[in-house]
Amino acid sequence: MGRREEHGSYVAALLAELELARACLTRELETVFVGGGTPTFTEPRELARLLGALPAADEVTVEANPETVTPELVELLVAGGVTRVSLGVQSFQPRLLDVLERRATPESARRAVLAIRDSGFDNLSLDLIYGIPGQTTSDLRCDLEAALALEPEHLSCYELEAKPGTRFTHAHGAELARQADVLEGYFELVVETLTDAGYRWYETANFCRAEERDLRAQHNLGYWLGHDYLGIGVGAVSTIAGERRRNLPSLARYLAALAAGEPPPHEVEPIDDETHRRELLLLGLRLDEPVALGAVGDALDLAALARLETLGLVERTANGRGEELRLTRRGRFLGGGVTAELLSA
Repeated sequence: MGRREEHGSYVAALLAELELARACLTRELETVFVGGGTPTFTEPRELARLLGALPAADEVTVEANPETVTPELVELLVAGGVTRVSLGVQSFQPRLLDVLERRATPESARRAVLAIRDSGFDNLSLDLIYGIPGQTTSDLRCDLEAALALEPEHLSCYELEAKPGTRFTHAHGAELARQADVLEGYFELVVETLTDAGYRWYETANFCRAEERDLRAQHNLGYWLGHDYLGIGVGAVSTIAGERRRNLPSLARYLAALAAGEPPPHEVEPIDDETHRRELLLLGLRLDEPVALGAVGDALDLAALARLETLGLVERTANGRGEELRLTRRGRFLGGGVTAELLSA
């Protein structure tokens, strides 16, 4: 969020953009997600102002870094109508946190969870990363055990993405190459450990407790199912009525436009029917629930489907609504490679 003295102007711009776009929203919202960064670094008074102005929703998630979480912050979140906290733990190994240049410590992560639980939150998600330079299989196993000991309702476990040409990649290039060779084993360890502990592997990188209530991340589920959504803020993306809009990443231009009562500078990409069907197939197959073949139409390569069925990587079923498609467990481990083959040319 930059300098603390700029937080007020940024929150004011966010709320101004929300007002300009309010006509896009339905009367009753399913989800609100405050993230794409670390909103809990925001000056508390401004964060309270933002949360207080947001429309109510069934699920209101805020992302937080462990070192920002205090009893006072958690009280602010409760007062602001937050129902779900996503905590960016990343690792419980101090040396790996140092590699990631994270300020949190394993102790601050555990304190954050206790503070969140003490305020009555019953929907907590923890983020972990694997493939960190210097990480071993034993490190990952310890991270998973430490996370499970905190009994979160939800876990997101992501492969480290290091962008080429960055300072991080330059510093750890050789080790990142070594990690790339063992990522498949890490992924299998994550899935095996969490499903053995009773978590549902409902999306490629996401797991939730199997309970009567649905503990999947409802906001992200909307993305994967191709629902419309409104994004506000610098660099935010919206998908509404067949268009994808991207706010440009310039903070100065964003603030100036909203201060003048104008929409922020943005790019618009039309989403035609073919693109929509291809996205439904690519994103829908990340889930453990089937994709309706009628919804993806000619985005699917039927010859590839037949071949991958024979290989035991996909399965087709039929019910009263028509044919459906999903990846098998083996196919889910191969993930993107299988879905890429299923896409028609």
